Order: sequence, then structure tokens, then C-alpha cells
Amino acid sequence: MSEVVIRLTEMRAYYGKFLAVDGLNLELYRGELFGLLGPNGAGKSTTVKCLIGQHAPASGQATVCGYDVTRDWQKIKPSFGYVPDRENHFDEFTGRKNLEIFAGLYNVPRERVNECLKVVELEEAGDVLVRGYSMGMRKKLLLARALLHKPQILYLDEPTANLDIHSAAIVHRLLRQHVKEGGTVLLTTHNMQEVEQICDRVAIMCKGKLVALDTPLALRSQHTERKVDVILKSNERLVLDLKNDEHRQRLAEHMRLAEVESMHTREFDFHTTFLKLTGTVFD
Repeated sequence: MSEVVIRLTEMRAYYGKFLAVDGLNLELYRGELFGLLGPNGAGKSTTVKCLIGQHAPASGQATVCGYDVTRDWQKIKPSFGYVPDRENHFDEFTGRKNLEIFAGLYNVPRERVNECLKVVELEEAGDVLVRGYSMGMRKKLLLARALLHKPQILYLDEPTANLDIHSAAIVHRLLRQHVKEGGTVLLTTHNMQEVEQICDRVAIMCKGKLVALDTPLALRSQHTERKVDVILKSNERLVLDLKNDEHRQRLAEHMRLAEVESMHTREFDFHTTFLKLTGTVFD
């Protein structure tokens, strides 16, 4: 059994009187890339804020590396790096200077700053003022900052938003390398293709509750519609359910009589699975 790194037990969190997270139970393991998904207001961002110490759980428990996030915060803080959805750089400084400021907070040697700039392909832009950076460059600088102190855990909120295909591939490679080396990654994303490409497991939240937890492939398989759209030579259109014995027999008979003009199965992608589980429009 893999080591549990993050454990949430009946965790509840409020914003004013609004119950944002409602009795969440979740375990994340060492060496796992975990996706936390949900429509706006589902509670995923609140969950991450509880884990990084920005929001206190109202009840239940959240532990990181065996430490309680409320009582043992100072012991937890060095173990994680965080990439927020909104960048908060010092625009008047260069990318390198930004990293050096945070490196000083973690007693990280300057050589590590150069390493982090290199891995996110910002080495040549390291001495350019951040105010001149594109949105994608700013996002990559956030990741470089989160990696500075070689944390065991990475929390990322929409890590590839505003990135081009090449830059997104760099981020994916770094995250997979991190878990390969025994780290743990928790990310939120609206990119369903990204979920299927890189996540080991996925939790889907809706209205503060956990509604699904499994691998992306397993979730998609569990909720796949086995239907086929058929157009007959008579121009009649049919939708046949392959789970239904009668429908299968009808399809076989139409094919035996060479009456089928065209047919195709319905591809049930992860995005559609998400919509089915949450009953919401994904934005």
C-alpha cells in the first residue's frame, strides 16, 4: 500500500454561512498525480486553500505528512509548493530576482534559481523585467518558484491556463517527473484532456461533496453510453442501445438485410462524464 501523504477526514469549511466543503473524505498517496475537479462553487478551491493554510476547516481534520494543518502549520509549510491561478510576481524586478527573493525565504542556494529557470525554459528571460513577460511566461515563473525548495507536494490551480502547447507539455513533463521521484501533485483544472493525459486519479466535487473518485479511464468506462446512431438506406434514423438485447437484434437484422447506409458509435469522453456526474454546464 502506498504511503498516504494527504488525508482529509469529514472536513467541512464555510465561507460565512455558506458550506463550501461538506464532509470531504480523501486520501492522496506518495508518487501520485491527483486531479481535483468540479464546477465553479463546487468546493475544490476551498479544499486547496485549507491545505495551504489560507482557510481554516470548520470541522473534521486535514493532515499533510502526518501533521494537522491547523495545529502543525509550521512543520507542514516547507513540504509544499503552490502555484495559484492568479500570478503575484514583483513586476518591477526580473524573473531571476523574483526567484532569488523566495529562495532567500527557504535558504535555497542561488544555483537552484538558475536550475529552476532552466527547467521551465525561462533561462534567457531570467534578466528581463517581469512586467515584460507574457501570460504564459508568468505562469511558468510561478511553477519555477514553487519548485525552488524541492517540495514533496505540489498544489497547482489551473497550471497550464494561458500556456501554448509546447509550454503545457513542459509543465506536464515536470509534474510527471515530480511524482516519478516520489512526490505528490494535487491540481485543479478545467482541461479535461489534460486530466486524461496526466492524472493517476481524479476526484470530482459538486456542491461541496465528493461525487466520484477513480482513474480517468475507469470513470469514463463506468459512465459510457453504449449507443449507436444508424441511418438506413430508407433514410430512417435510429438510436440503438447496445446494452439492450432487442436493440442488438434489430441492428443485426438491418445489417443482415444490407439496409444500413451508415452507423457510428457515440464517443463518451471524460468531459461528458464530468457533465453527467455533476449535472452542470462546464465553463
